[in-house]
This record gives sequence, C-alpha cells and structure tokens, in this order.
Amino acid sequence: MGKTAMPSLKSGLLKRGSDINQPFQSVGKLPPTQPNVGPLELVWISDAVAVAGLLNATLVIPIFHLNSVWLDSRLNSTSLCFNDKFGDIFDEEFFKHALRNHVNVVRELPEDVLQRFDNNISSIVNLRVKAWSSPTYYIQKVLPKLVELGAVRIAPFSNRLAHAVPSNIQGIRCLANFEALRFSESIRILAAKMVDRMIKNSSKSGGKYISVHLRFEEDMVAFSCCEYDGGKEEKREMDVARERSWRGKFRRRGRIIRPGAIRMDGKCPLTPLEVGMMLRGMGFDNNTAVYVAAGKIYKADKYIAPLKQIFPRLETKDTVASPEELAPFQGHLSRLAALDYTICLHSEVFVTTQGGNFPHFLMGHRRYLYGGHAKTINPDKRKLALLFDSPKISWENFKRELQDMLRHSDVKGSELRKPSGSLYTYPMPDCMCKPADARNEDGNML
Repeated sequence: MGKTAMPSLKSGLLKRGSDINQPFQSVGKLPPTQPNVGPLELVWISDAVAVAGLLNATLVIPIFHLNSVWLDSRLNSTSLCFNDKFGDIFDEEFFKHALRNHVNVVRELPEDVLQRFDNNISSIVNLRVKAWSSPTYYIQKVLPKLVELGAVRIAPFSNRLAHAVPSNIQGIRCLANFEALRFSESIRILAAKMVDRMIKNSSKSGGKYISVHLRFEEDMVAFSCCEYDGGKEEKREMDVARERSWRGKFRRRGRIIRPGAIRMDGKCPLTPLEVGMMLRGMGFDNNTAVYVAAGKIYKADKYIAPLKQIFPRLETKDTVASPEELAPFQGHLSRLAALDYTICLHSEVFVTTQGGNFPHFLMGHRRYLYGGHAKTINPDKRKLALLFDSPKISWENFKRELQDMLRHSDVKGSELRKPSGSLYTYPMPDCMCKPADARNEDGNML
C-alpha cells in the first residue's frame, strides 16, 4: 500500500462491485464536529483516505457541511456561505493525482451505483462506526457490508480510525494530509502574496515574523465561562451569546460555574493584552512583526488596542490583503481560515493560545515542513494565570519565568509521536522516517 491521509468526515459512502478485486467507492459528507470550522477541521479526510486504502475502496470527493453554531461571531458578514465544495478549498485534481498510486478518488458516485438506490444517497445504509475503530473492525464489520450491499455510508466519520494502524495505512494518512491536500489555486495565489508581504514588512527583524492564533471571538469567550472586565454589560452579552448558541446548556440545574477556578486551571482564552505581555516577557521587542490569525475579536476596539501598542507592527489578513483581494473570500469561513493557516505555516514562530484543531494540525504541518522541528510557543496557561495574577511580581522575575517557558516550548518543538498521539500533530517518525519513494513527486501540500 502507498501513503495517504485525509481529514475527518461526518458521513461517508463506500461502494463495492461484484468482483472481489474491484475497488470500492466512497462518498462523504464532512460536517466539522469541533469548534474550529475551517480547512483544519477537514484534516480527518486523511482518515477516510486511509480507510479507503485499507478496504481497497474508491473514495468519492467529500461534501462539506458546516455547523452554523460556531459561525455567527467569526465573520462580520450577513451572508455566510455554508456550501463550499471540496474544490473551493482544496486542489481537487492535485488531490486525485497525488493519491493515484494508492487510492482511487473520483468526483461523484457513478451513475450505475446511484441508480441502485433510486438516485438518492440518503437511501444507502448508514453504518455507525465507533470512535477510534481499529483496522480489524473495518475489515470484519464494514467490509462484509460493502460486499453484501455494494455501498454503505459512514456517519459520523470524525475520529473513526485508531491512531495505531499498520505502517502502510499510516503512510496513506501521511501522504494525504501532508502532500495531497493542498489548497485551491485561488487560495494559494493570494496566500503566497500575503506571506511575501509579511516577509517584506518584517525587514527590521530579518524578514522573520511571528504568527499568533488568537481565540478571543465572542463565542469562545462565552463558551469558556471566564470573566474579563467582570462588568454587567459583559455578563449580559455572554448570557445572550450562550443562550443563542447553546440553549440552556449553561443553566442546567446543579451546574456551578466558577470563572476563577477555570482561569487557574488554564482554560480561559488569553486576551490580546495577555498575549502581548507574554511575548514581550519572552524577549520579543516592538520591532517584531506579528501576524494575528483570528475571527471577529470580541470588542476588538477595546481588546486589540493594547496589543497593537506593545507590537506596532501587528498585521491581520485585513491589513495584509486589500478589500478587493479579500472580496471573493468574504462569507466563506474555510477559505479565510486557509489564508490564516498558510501565513502561520510560513512564520518563523507560531504561537497557540487556546488549543483546538487549527493549532494542533498546524504544529504538525510545520514540523513536517521544517524537517522535524518548528518553533512553536505553546504556553503553560496555568503558570501564566499565576504570573498575571501576581501584582507584586517584578518585571525581571516575570521575564525570567516567561523565558523558561519559551525554552521549554522550543525543546518540545521536535517531539516524537507517542502511541496515543496523533500523527497530524506529531508526524515524526511515522511520516518523516520513510523511504524516499514514499513522497509525492509533485511536492508538498501548499
């Protein structure tokens, strides 16, 4: 088997012909199941490709379905687009070409197969596969159904394949995720221009810039149940946001919310000011160019100003690209996230502040791209909470603690994957200690 990998699906369809050696065909719908909606959510497509390879299946290009709960506060737009196709985000032809020696990929389910189900995909039986299912499970449970029915759906698909799989299947994951899945041409062209501009804007720091994934959108602040200014207006806004998106989840009987305990446990999103203080304490001066990857920041005028004061050379996609350049992307959350992703991928240092799929997959891609080690700042937020809430700490002591944290992050930049870890975050050794012919001859994902 070859090497391939693919982001996660919420529904998949596999079809088998009458010949035991004939490939299967699979169709998938991929609604994200995590708060981070965007191209990184789709990284589980790699698992779908791996399963297709395991079962000798033909994979049909997935259909994406986005969860609107997490979209409202991300974009300042009245017309969000929920129907991006695979080819709007990824280079479809490149994807099929890169996988051609390992998994057959087609655009849509063949007509003769679809006719068996009255031309209605929803008529095809849906198999409920347990999370983290082993290859043995797919061979013993899914394969017989494919042989019997000719086609099945699998929904949801997110996290439906175990971390531990045979090396040839792991190789398929690697190829799909780090090589075959590159962004569409329109995204790549604008993203390349934006990276070039960031490098030029970083002349005072040798063409090197920092990227920060800032999770301080209204929905994230509301979901965290943390307090910031602690005023009545903030409480009212957060109550409204929670009720709008989660309808009573936070008002259930017996549920006690302790914002102070949440903060001390390191679960609160860092404010832009806290990010600025952290980076300054780590030794980055005001000549450092900083790119902020974020959605619509909660009370941006209030919270971004202090960060801008600490780092005057602060940029976002709205300052690096012109309104005319961004116009085709507005309302398309995944395409905008792809721009952020690419600029973060090529930064000298990447800073993650709140976890989630975006930073986890980005850290893995950076490790893969830079030969095993990439400078990533993944702060100890429990320790940060103690430092920020210590009014008597001196600046010198604060800096010493932050620089220790920076050294610790740098050491962890080249970690090997543990048995329970994801190769999408830790691609070494599975995706990087492999024969030369395992690489796709056309280059990497982006």
